Amino acid sequence: MQLDNATVKRLKGIGHDLKPIVMIGNKGITPSIAEEIDRALTDHELIKVKLPAGSKEERDVIGAELAAAANATLIHSIGRMALLLRQNPNANPKLSNLARHAQ
Repeated sequence: MQLDNATVKRLKGIGHDLKPIVMIGNKGITPSIAEEIDRALTDHELIKVKLPAGSKEERDVIGAELAAAANATLIHSIGRMALLLRQNPNANPKLSNLARHAQ
């Protein structure tokens, strides 16, 4: 998905206030982690994931793998946090971070 700079900036602003929904440990991306990320993206559309400790390159690879596995877009990665987006046209407005922060 291709996003313009204004949209990315807005999504980063929404993501700044979010708490991480999924935390990845030293075992990396397990099937249960992938399943939980899929469920969270379906419900919330925009989620923050806490990545395991390691070098910047290792965290970038894990963020890209998460996005590919969940069919999502990696919006932003800074430190040990990654912000993932997968829009859901049938999202519950009470759960969706995008709907709750719509302007």
